[in-house]
Amino acid sequence: MSLKLCGLCCAVAALASLPAQATDAGRTVVHVGHLLDVDSGAMLADQAVTVEHGHVASVKPWSSAVAANATVVDWTAYTVVPGLMDMHTHIADEPESADPGAALKSTPARDAFIGARNARDTLRAGFTTVRDVGVYRGFADIALRDAIHAGYVPGPRMFVAGAYITIPGGGGEITGLPAGTVVPEEFRRGVSKGPDDVRKHVDSILDHGADLIKVIATGAVLTDGTEPGQSEYTEEEIHAAVTEAAKRGKFVAAHAHGAEGIKRAVRAGVRSIEHGSLIDDEGIALMKQHGTWLVADIYNGDYIDSVGRSEGWSAEKIRKNVETTEAQREGFRKAVKAGVHIAFGTDAGVYPHGDNARQFAYMVRYGMTPLQAIRAATIDSARLLGKEKELGSIAPAKAADMVAVACDPLKDVECLRQVRGVMKAGETISID
Repeated sequence: MSLKLCGLCCAVAALASLPAQATDAGRTVVHVGHLLDVDSGAMLADQAVTVEHGHVASVKPWSSAVAANATVVDWTAYTVVPGLMDMHTHIADEPESADPGAALKSTPARDAFIGARNARDTLRAGFTTVRDVGVYRGFADIALRDAIHAGYVPGPRMFVAGAYITIPGGGGEITGLPAGTVVPEEFRRGVSKGPDDVRKHVDSILDHGADLIKVIATGAVLTDGTEPGQSEYTEEEIHAAVTEAAKRGKFVAAHAHGAEGIKRAVRAGVRSIEHGSLIDDEGIALMKQHGTWLVADIYNGDYIDSVGRSEGWSAEKIRKNVETTEAQREGFRKAVKAGVHIAFGTDAGVYPHGDNARQFAYMVRYGMTPLQAIRAATIDSARLLGKEKELGSIAPAKAADMVAVACDPLKDVECLRQVRGVMKAGETISID
């Protein structure tokens, strides 16, 4: 590990005063009023979830015999769902703002504290697992992931991209800066042009410990000087990333707004399309054919339009957001109807971390049932990660990740914003 990454880990270690509240090291039984079995879709009443060594040992109807000689967590007043999962976050980075150079004005230590705060807020909101899909300061997300795993700070289980694979001046670069500004190399770890360069940087990012690769296949809404509908990589270049990552058993997520960029990425073999704002019918059919996942941040446009305007974000960003928001939602509706694989992803970091559950209502508004939306954020997200045997539902041998909410989310999906208890890997998390 580099000295810089060590510095990040040391900085986040200073937040160790915010630990999760550990349950008894032995056997814990969670007494659940109502439990949503996302595998079957059934709502089970009065259940006992037995937890041993951070994993679910059994799920049975409640009885005093089941709870004998165990620490009991009383969630009888609540509905319990699996730990929620967000497949498109930016936890270890500066929040979006009107200043395009904000990331350059920060420091590794400051970024570490920001990331630790974001991770805590995300976990307290019931999101026990995230896929963090890119940072400007290369590998800061890897340091945060490792700090959480080591127990230095509370946060969700993280699967991280390390850096962006992006063309020079493309959607994954810091742009909109005064003429002559030099962007340090730590912010350009994945800048690549041509298949060979792409392969080289994919290898470098994975060598540093990334869990996946993020390719910026088209321009971006929030990167000045790029257009969402414009393709930035050829199919050959994206395929180079896919095949190089596959040698290491890793997937590629493709940031892709434009219809042609989406189709190039799908044909190249990416695991997921992020955003998918301008997808057309051909692209939807291709995604269905290839089994490609769609991760669409369909709440985000409202936040950008409101807060972006009030805070003075660039006119270009506001214009591109207007051009993509409703198109994205209509494409999402069509993808749901067509049976495309859909996982929950919000682009948290553009808007405040901890508000991730706001998107559930939008997914229902644009074509999903509440159960489908919840599955997108639980078992289906686990499938996207290739971790469905370990995560995504409350079932024996899986991680004991659970969220207690104040009402029935199958009747009102907004209930998922009313979190009353969180457990991650058997540890009860303080949400006060």
